[in-house]
Amino acid sequence: MKYLRKRWSVMCAVLLGFAATLSSGCQVEQDVKVLRLAHTLDQEHVVHKAMALMGERLEHYSAGSMRIDIYSGGQLGNERELVELLQIGSLAMTKVSASPLEGFVPAMQVFSIPYIFDDNAHFWRVLDSDIGKGLLKEIEVARLFGLGYYDAGSRSFYSSNTRIETPADLKGKKFRVMNSQTAVKMVEALGGAATPIDWGELYTAIQQGVVDGAENNPPSFYLSRHYELSQYYTLDEHTAVPDVLIMSLSVWRDLTPQQQQWLQQAANDSIDYQKLAWHQASEEALAAVKAAGVEVIYPDKTPFREAVAPFYQDMLQTQIGPLLQGIAALSENAAKPQQERTNE
Repeated sequence: MKYLRKRWSVMCAVLLGFAATLSSGCQVEQDVKVLRLAHTLDQEHVVHKAMALMGERLEHYSAGSMRIDIYSGGQLGNERELVELLQIGSLAMTKVSASPLEGFVPAMQVFSIPYIFDDNAHFWRVLDSDIGKGLLKEIEVARLFGLGYYDAGSRSFYSSNTRIETPADLKGKKFRVMNSQTAVKMVEALGGAATPIDWGELYTAIQQGVVDGAENNPPSFYLSRHYELSQYYTLDEHTAVPDVLIMSLSVWRDLTPQQQQWLQQAANDSIDYQKLAWHQASEEALAAVKAAGVEVIYPDKTPFREAVAPFYQDMLQTQIGPLLQGIAALSENAAKPQQERTNE
């Protein structure tokens, strides 16, 4: 309750501050249109660096007539709170994981279904296709505008007390997941007990034994310092959930066509940069946690795939079944003869 009162106080202060500047996620300062962007990540995170580059590119394209002010580290709230600020136009932009967006756009739950991508090439083939573009378009019903996707790698389990080599090792263990019912079902399909917890509260939750561990990509595992509390990191790479760069639809529509073009071009530049930087950041994070004493485990993924196969078949019968079929059709394996796939 104390935490909630503190958070509410911060949010009220933010909203009052925005009210003093026309209650908008953007304002004009000496003929410069300023867009406010907030997110929950550390400033050393590659996604923050990509956003900073987006700001630099926007100033370049607009000849200094547009600027992005970035509030990092959850200063203005958690992911859901930031999305809500976008919806009322009190914040211009944020980064949010695709999984929590399923609360606004049910089709986004597709990314929380395990092992639907063969590899990173398949992942980006889908995001750059009509499927990925269509999902971005759908979020407009929630008064949001999708500028594009950032790579968030693959999510894997880390634990403070359990060496995870097979799904059986997850049984009876509590793992933090994002606020996504599909993510909850995914962990349960693997035998674990899923517990949604806000990212900012997770370090304390692990420290106090509220959960036995969590699941995330290497840079987030490292920069959050969760490795300080986790002996094991198992690279089962069960899901590839992209980050989504989103904007308040009302703020977007308030921009002129030229300003929209500059902003989209700057966003595209940041996405290209982030794609290239992500792999290096992941390798550096893995090296750092190993050096800190974390045991990084490379399990056989076959038992994990087999454990979630019934879950996948069940999801094929839901409203996102056509999406799953479309993703499978974009796999390079889909074009191979059956015998060739069997021999792999």
